[in-house]
Amino acid sequence: MSMPAIFLGLALVLLVTMTAGLLRIVIGPSPADRMMAAQLLGTSGIGVLVLLAPALQMPALIDVGLIFALLAAVSVTAFTRRRIDQD
Repeated sequence: MSMPAIFLGLALVLLVTMTAGLLRIVIGPSPADRMMAAQLLGTSGIGVLVLLAPALQMPALIDVGLIFALLAAVSVTAFTRRRIDQD
């Protein structure tokens, strides 16, 4: 089995875990649960991009994944600040 096939298989596994995160976003029950599920989607999405980069021979996907990681950190900070200000 070749490395690109392994990378594609692992990316598929991560996509399956993302469906679990989507379910958690829909059914909740609390905003914190939904935010954690959104973080799961972001982290899994970054993992998928990093796995697809060598499999598809597109190194630019790693750069896109790094930008998404920075955006995820900012979104968690904004959510945490909002929760602290409300309490």
